[in-house]
Amino acid sequence: MIGAGPAGLTAAKNLKQRGISVECFEREDDVGGNWYFGKPCSSVYQSTHLISSKRLTEFTDFPMPDEYPPFPSHRQVLDYLRAYARHFGLYDEITFNTAVLRVEPAGDGWDVSFSDGQLPRRYRGVIIANGHHWDPLMPEFAGNFDGQIIHAHDYKTPDMLRGRRVLVVGAGNSGCDIAVEAAQNAAATFHSLRRGYHFLPKFLLGKPIDVCGERLLRWRLPLWLRRLITGRMVKLSLGTPQDYGLPAPDHKLFETHPIINSQMLYYVAHGKIRPKPDIALLRGDRVRFVDGSEEPIDVLIYATGFHISFPFIETRHLNWRDGRPDLLMNVFHPQHDRLFVVGLIQPDSGQWGLVDYQSELIARYLKILDSQPHRADELRARKHSWRFDLAHGIRYVKSS
Repeated sequence: MIGAGPAGLTAAKNLKQRGISVECFEREDDVGGNWYFGKPCSSVYQSTHLISSKRLTEFTDFPMPDEYPPFPSHRQVLDYLRAYARHFGLYDEITFNTAVLRVEPAGDGWDVSFSDGQLPRRYRGVIIANGHHWDPLMPEFAGNFDGQIIHAHDYKTPDMLRGRRVLVVGAGNSGCDIAVEAAQNAAATFHSLRRGYHFLPKFLLGKPIDVCGERLLRWRLPLWLRRLITGRMVKLSLGTPQDYGLPAPDHKLFETHPIINSQMLYYVAHGKIRPKPDIALLRGDRVRFVDGSEEPIDVLIYATGFHISFPFIETRHLNWRDGRPDLLMNVFHPQHDRLFVVGLIQPDSGQWGLVDYQSELIARYLKILDSQPHRADELRARKHSWRFDLAHGIRYVKSS
């Protein structure tokens, strides 16, 4: 097992519960992964909270505490993950301060090399759970910039924003959250968006909005009707992006990861965040945009997403296509029966329960590969030649 973040923890738990021996390796000194604030692997900042509600984020068999708010802070999330690891006895299975350097096929297994200098070990199978929010994707623009440039991964506190003119690039959830924080601390805040987006409030009718969306799914309403209902309710609650001077979305609702933010439009309406289009040119201490306007800027923050990276294994071993592994349900390798990836999903709400289900399926599959191989034949056939449509009819915008 590579990684002891949320995905690695639930994978280890499911294997352990079914009597499958597991060793987990984590490069940091404790569990938490992305939620271990202040560590190199972590992309969370001081004010980070969940953007998915706690009930749709938690693991299937370990609810978050009742006293937690609907959207817990990163500190509460980390406490929850460590409580989960203690509850299921996972600390005994984890080796900390040890990075995996290399994973290579060897015979009917895999040779794994580590950062502590020990000889490679051979394992029958490998589960990769290293996350996909840690390797910053930096855009390239013409020209040169004389001010400070950082990626959202490295943004931690608003101290660096105070009294400065800040440009946030990128309209994902992190970009919008950082723009809101800049609006409260910077001398001036600009936000560059390549396209128009759909903005959803964190609460709708007094409930977390993902809980409302989950009800529509449980009622099995068709996509067009879910779009209609959600769009009407959001318009009644917030209005449209155009009402605030933002560009109209160039895609349908749900075709990009939704921006869950109740403050972004508020600060735009108060002139504290000034929307800008894409960057055309960096000019020393100024930035020119594609509409011809220019602004003096002190700090550029790129909230432009992340690479999907597995530095310890060659991409050819992951059936790599179009910039990512091509795996059945994003989990099962088409050829290798004992190589898996968990947590490589980006749902509209929380994902830990989904990763819990992924891990349970892996554990059941491994259990019968040796004891009852004929029962594994159907899944083996599917992963060789058949694919699920995980989009369920949604045409996602082509974006990292």
